[in-house]
Amino acid sequence: MAEKIKNRDAFFNPFSKNNPVVVQVLGICSVLAVTAKLEPAIVMGISVIAVLAFANVIISLLRNTIPTNIRIIVQLVVVAGLVVIVDQLLKAFAYDASKQLSVFIGLIITNCILMGRLEAFAMGNKPWPSFLDGVGNGIGYTIILVIVGFFRELLGSGTLLGYQVFPQSFYDAGYVNNGLMILPPMALIVVACIIWVQRSVNKDLQED
Repeated sequence: MAEKIKNRDAFFNPFSKNNPVVVQVLGICSVLAVTAKLEPAIVMGISVIAVLAFANVIISLLRNTIPTNIRIIVQLVVVAGLVVIVDQLLKAFAYDASKQLSVFIGLIITNCILMGRLEAFAMGNKPWPSFLDGVGNGIGYTIILVIVGFFRELLGSGTLLGYQVFPQSFYDAGYVNNGLMILPPMALIVVACIIWVQRSVNKDLQED
């Protein structure tokens, strides 16, 4: 029973109470970079879920054989290998999204969330809990990316996933897209709003 509770917490806690972006404040750079549109935000989120889940499993399987003094190097090599695979798959099957993300897929290697979970969880737990932790943290990260990307594209461009949302009559009546929403600083403001809402709901995260 205790193991089931631990596995459940490993998977679900990153969704809200221990979200890697709004609680641990990790991965902010990619939130700024890829959320001007919703599609690249979703693709980046899915990529991070895949890399983080499989990296956690691989490191967990190798944890007892990795010398302590080179563990960071091994973790980086594992993550880099998985990122290369994801990058090639995107180029093969989602080329337009790959072009939009550009160098940011490669920068998954330096994402603090990945290295943090590998070091803090995968190095000390079995493969299945590590997989759940990786998927949970990846989804938690993706939730924030999707929320930020949704509002930035909707208010900044008037579209979602490239489809026009506001009818032409709105623009004829004087409605104008908010160009500020496309600028990187607005991602921080949207994230700040999410943090405010999240901490209002989770009273235990509020500081005295």
